[in-house]
Amino acid sequence: MAQVTITINSREYAVACEDGQEVRILQLSRLLDEKARMITGGSLQVNENMLLAMVGLLLADELTELKKGAPVVAAPQPVDNTRLLDLDKSLAENLQNLAQQINSVANKIESL
Repeated sequence: MAQVTITINSREYAVACEDGQEVRILQLSRLLDEKARMITGGSLQVNENMLLAMVGLLLADELTELKKGAPVVAAPQPVDNTRLLDLDKSLAENLQNLAQQINSVANKIESL
């Protein structure tokens, strides 16, 4: 009997498996870890029992859809806010330039 240490949501677990199955167990644990991280958003402050239930529900839903022959919809990926921050900065600069132009036009109108 072999033993493998898997990591799910930054916690390590020792798992016994048949000899030769170590790589498969590690692959499966990565899938579970991916689902757990998707649910927690990287937060480690989640009740393990609730996390186990949620991961199980996600996988059961995917399995059920596969058995129906329906395509499985990929879970939404975490949002990369760096692009949003760049867009926000650019928008703020554009609004400031526009405000300056409006003030300039307003000043010209007042001087007429």
